Amino acid sequence: MNEIAEELGRSPELFPFALDLPSDSLEFIRLKRADYEQASFLDARLLAGRPSSRALPWSEVAVAIEAARLIERCGFIFHIGHVGSTLLSRLMGAHMGVFSLREPALLRTFAQLCGQPDAQLHPRSDDVDARLTGCLKLLSRTFETHQLPLVKATSFVSELATNLMSRISTPRAVMMYVSPESYMATILGGPNSRQEAKILAPSRLRRLHRRIGAEAWQLPLLSEGEVLALSWACEMSALSEAADSGGRRALRINFDQFLTNPKPLLSAVFRHFDVEATAGELRAIVEGPEMRRYSKAPEHSYDAALRRDVLNTARATCGAEIRRGLAWLDRAAEQYAAVRHATTYVE
Repeated sequence: MNEIAEELGRSPELFPFALDLPSDSLEFIRLKRADYEQASFLDARLLAGRPSSRALPWSEVAVAIEAARLIERCGFIFHIGHVGSTLLSRLMGAHMGVFSLREPALLRTFAQLCGQPDAQLHPRSDDVDARLTGCLKLLSRTFETHQLPLVKATSFVSELATNLMSRISTPRAVMMYVSPESYMATILGGPNSRQEAKILAPSRLRRLHRRIGAEAWQLPLLSEGEVLALSWACEMSALSEAADSGGRRALRINFDQFLTNPKPLLSAVFRHFDVEATAGELRAIVEGPEMRRYSKAPEHSYDAALRRDVLNTARATCGAEIRRGLAWLDRAAEQYAAVRHATTYVE
């Protein structure tokens, strides 16, 4: 076994950061256990203040993965965005039996390949699958042998979720969402989330058009509330399709219901992943600091009461846009089965 294989097999300290398609290489950066625990995003934000990364040809990485006898065994948290997935990942990671990884950039690359079949530099499908398999094996490594590697994906990675749920490793996953009305109020409640939704709208429209098989809408003709409804429909239709693929291996979690009574739903998530959590451990996790701070930026306070105030303010000030969005969604559900299925999934 060579040096790289030995290190890959020893621990997840060499983190697979980015797959470069033109050079067919995999870039690694070194992360300690505390780095994983603190990071809200395993993406470019990791590079700030770090030494240079190390890129290896995929052919060399593949040989090392095989020599290290790595296996694919991760669970997933899929979601539609702004629905508490980072919070759930941190709560799960507070248990010694779970190793949480939040939004690895690698999966975004594979989701983009999945959604752009005609993209330049697109490898053959068998090459993509081989690289995805290898990368999932790398993401399946943990610091302790008894730990479950639990990958919280970026929202648009749900485009890849059906593929992931269909793999021979038979992964389990949590599917996180909220109602369309709650989603729109959440986005309208903050300037940053509104700007993010605007930026993501063109790609979400393309994805939804592919799913329904028609070019039904034009962004310039839609109001902000209608664009948010379209965003919900795009992400939710991908999520519900993946849930259908996973069957009982996919556990649905409505975040609003979770916040109302978190302990029993958190217990259900642990059971779903076959992680034993005692009543005392659940109580310590729910009563710990994670429920009282903003999960993506833990230095800021945030809790269920503050979220409720933000949503109610958005409902009061942007009610007309929310109603426009709900009306758009009703019309879209009448016309297209994928949207209709997404709306029934949350009922």
